[in-house]
Order: sequence, then structure tokens, then C-alpha cells
Amino acid sequence: MADDVMVAPSGEAGLSQIERVVDVFVAPSKTFKDILRSTNWLLPFLIMVVIGMASAFAVDRTVGFTAVTEQQIEKSSFSADRINSLPPDQKATIIQRQASITKVSTYCSFIVILIVVALHALLLWATFNFALGAKTTYPQVFSVIMFAGLPKALIWVISIVLLFSGVGLDNFDVQNPVGTNVGYYLSSPALKAFASGFDIFGLWSLALLVLGMAIISKKTIGQAAAVVVGWWLFGMLLLTGIAAAFG
Repeated sequence: MADDVMVAPSGEAGLSQIERVVDVFVAPSKTFKDILRSTNWLLPFLIMVVIGMASAFAVDRTVGFTAVTEQQIEKSSFSADRINSLPPDQKATIIQRQASITKVSTYCSFIVILIVVALHALLLWATFNFALGAKTTYPQVFSVIMFAGLPKALIWVISIVLLFSGVGLDNFDVQNPVGTNVGYYLSSPALKAFASGFDIFGLWSLALLVLGMAIISKKTIGQAAAVVVGWWLFGMLLLTGIAAAFG
């Protein structure tokens, strides 16, 4: 993280971290322009850590990670055929082992977030600077991705409320917990993976990412969208192919 001096280059006072988070939802341009002053991304990350762990706790207490694992196995014909062919004792052992892995990875999802954001930032930084001739820095891109991703945390918030309300416990999908996308209602693994990308909150974050990258790179919205959406579609097709192969 870069310094967090509270004076912008223009001489105007910069935004506080709380103001930057709030403005992501109500005046996003202000937040992304302030990233040119300070690339501090600690607060949005802490928010994601807290909400992510609360979501994991909600799953643990209401559904249970053993049930989550069993449901994930049954939804994948590749895994179901392999595991259901085993003797009952071996099947139970594998399910418990996978349930433990799922539990740990869910509680520690913030580590995955850091890794994904780091790789995503490297990809966008390289594309904007070398393909479009921008002058962005890696910390600026990293910070934009962190702030732009905040709307997706609302999926976890909704999931927590629904879980503790007893809604959707019988068929809970830890990878797609809330019906804010078309994929939630589909059964085909490939179609589900592709359609899940068109999530209300995910598209909101995507739009914010386009805006943020346009601001820090000093490029047009169209240029930023071509890069950001282009890589997003590539990722969607890649995940769809994986789901088709192993679903």
C-alpha cells in the first residue's frame, strides 16, 4: 500500500477511507480519482474479510460443510460417478476430508481474494500500459480492483440473511449461494458456469472496474471497457470450458 497523505495533488483534501468505501456506491468517480492520490486498499479488504468469515460461519452453523460437500459432489457427474462407486467407508472418508478442505478454504477465502486480485491487477496493468500506452502503476490497478469488488460482497450479506432465515438450506450451493444470476436456476454445469457470470452485483462491479480503470489510465470508457470486458469474457469462457469438462 502506498502512503495515505490526506492532501490531494491539487491541494484539496483527500477522501478518508470510509468516504472512499461509501462513494464506491454513491459517487464512484470520487473514489477512483482519489486512488491517484493514495492507493490504500486496506479498508475494503478488511470489509471483505469480515463479511467472508461471517458468511462461512453462517454456512457452518446452518447447512454444515459436510452437507455442502455432498451437494457439490452430486452436482458434478464426474465427481459423483467416481465417489459413489467406492465402498461406503471410503466414500465417507473422502467426503469428510473434502468437507474439511472446503471449510478451511471458505473461512480463509480472503487469501484467495488476495491472490486473484493480484493476478487480475497484473493482467490489467500490463494490458493497459503496453497495449494502450497508459501510465498506470500496479498499486493503482490493485486498489481499483479492490474497491470495484465491494458490491460483490453484498452477495455474501444476502446469503447470510437467507441462511439464518432458513431459506435455501436443502440445496445450498456455496459457489453460487444467491439467485441474483440466471445460472443459479440452471442445472447444466456449463450453462450454469457461464450464466452465473451475469450476476447483478458482479456486473455492477464490472462496470465500476471499467470506470476506475478509465480514470486512473486516463483513457476513454470505451477503451477501458474493451480491455476489462474482453478479459472478463475470456475468463467466463475458460470457466465454462472447465465446467463442461468436469461437470
